[in-house]
Amino acid sequence: MAYTTNGYVVAHDSHTTRTWQRNTGSGGWIIQKFGGTSIGKFAVNIVEDIIMASLSQRKVVAVCSARSPYSKAEGTTNRLLRAAREAERQGSKNYEKIVSVIREDHVAAARSCARSPDVIESLIQDINDECDTLSGLLGALQTVEEVTTKSEDKIISTGEKLSCRFIAALLRDRGVDSEFVDLSKIVPCKVHDGLNQSFYQDIARLLADRIHLCGDRVPVVTGYFGVVPGGLLNSIGRGYTDLCAALIAVGLKADELQVWKEVDGIFTADPRKVPTARLLSTITPAEAAELTFYGSEVIHPFTMEQAIRARIPIRIKNVMNPRGKGTVIFPDSAAELDNAVPGHEPKLFRTRSSSVLSQHQRPKRPTAVTIKRQILVMNIHSNKRSLSHGFFAKIFSTLDKWRLSVDLIATSEVHVSMALHSESALLEGDIDSNQLKILDRDLHGAIAELRECGTVDIIPHMAILSLVGRQMKNMIGVAGKMFSTLGENNVNIEMISQGASEINISCVIEERDADRAINILHTNLFQFLE
Repeated sequence: MAYTTNGYVVAHDSHTTRTWQRNTGSGGWIIQKFGGTSIGKFAVNIVEDIIMASLSQRKVVAVCSARSPYSKAEGTTNRLLRAAREAERQGSKNYEKIVSVIREDHVAAARSCARSPDVIESLIQDINDECDTLSGLLGALQTVEEVTTKSEDKIISTGEKLSCRFIAALLRDRGVDSEFVDLSKIVPCKVHDGLNQSFYQDIARLLADRIHLCGDRVPVVTGYFGVVPGGLLNSIGRGYTDLCAALIAVGLKADELQVWKEVDGIFTADPRKVPTARLLSTITPAEAAELTFYGSEVIHPFTMEQAIRARIPIRIKNVMNPRGKGTVIFPDSAAELDNAVPGHEPKLFRTRSSSVLSQHQRPKRPTAVTIKRQILVMNIHSNKRSLSHGFFAKIFSTLDKWRLSVDLIATSEVHVSMALHSESALLEGDIDSNQLKILDRDLHGAIAELRECGTVDIIPHMAILSLVGRQMKNMIGVAGKMFSTLGENNVNIEMISQGASEINISCVIEERDADRAINILHTNLFQFLE
């Protein structure tokens, strides 16, 4: 027998009485997305101070990334990807060691964070079942000597399943009626038209239907949402958990999408590097997208597009400071809400004529300054005086073939300079002793082909410094102030990029100057410029 009072269900049996907290808040839905490092370090805070604290006012959905107990580099997803690579090696059993480490890490977390022996025992059984299934899959893939895109997606889904089982168990341990929700089969078997907007709208409806099946239980949802054409990891990237949370928000018509991190929100610069950096209360989607691309981990740009289309604000908050207001991402004009790409009007022709000079402003503070490290500059000089379109076509087709992504580019008829970025090391050795060696197979292959176009040289250990602010292109003198400030402080500029984006001015500098340069710009363009 049971009765309900103030959102709690009091259940009786012959032995015990337990009060369950239910997902019956009087307000609308909020979607709370938690990153892997936050779950790895602050799981108890997330459960007690964020999810449980929200239930009195709103209905909550928790979306979880795979746990990263120490750092993203040593997180569960990266371990799973390494296990997949090991499974491709004939005769290697290293994947078993990796699965064992994942198992031990999650079992230790269960024993450390849960209090009820019954909850701990049940959670450990779930962990063992997931890891046994993973080991069986990896063993089968080694037998066929191939890990397909679909198989790789299934492998990485284990990380989200383990993370969500962990958080759901901690909620039950604290008296919250929760439900682990596995979305790995939510996508229809056949997707005919690819990953277009219609596909995402259909998925949003399916996700909402699945959440409603939880009734008054708190759904703890895997960020992995199934096998999609081209593979979830390849088609969307590591931000697929953010996208899943946004699609759930769209399907439920949520009041807000909350993305919980380990910082108070979005700052004018990285507060770990710039002591005078200030928290931004609001920011536009276009600005957030630029900051994400150029080094600040904000949120996946496509995630923002889905939420903003549905008029759902996105709030970035800190798991260590739940009472902080964070930063809200939302357009500052009604027109931007209707644009296909946030911050970019869908017009074929635009003007910079004197008729719009009245809109130009004297320099004001930009929104933020950011740095993107691990940049390599590649210069290609044509030796054939060929037509520029043929020269460029060969370069871009080669980069596409070898899966190299260009962050910035500067061109003339016979010369191209490109800034390339990679999370993994592209080179090793010391440039001063002329002992540099190319590690990356794709980079090595691309250089070999590009030498057919002309001479190729590379400059390692660079960084992209970016100034971001809406309508900054209409602010007279900002670029001049930026570059003159860097020059006065002996920061050499290798490349400059302005014009592709209305809201971004970027340059390439030496990585060793990165921290000094970002502080110089913040001091001169944020503290003194009005």
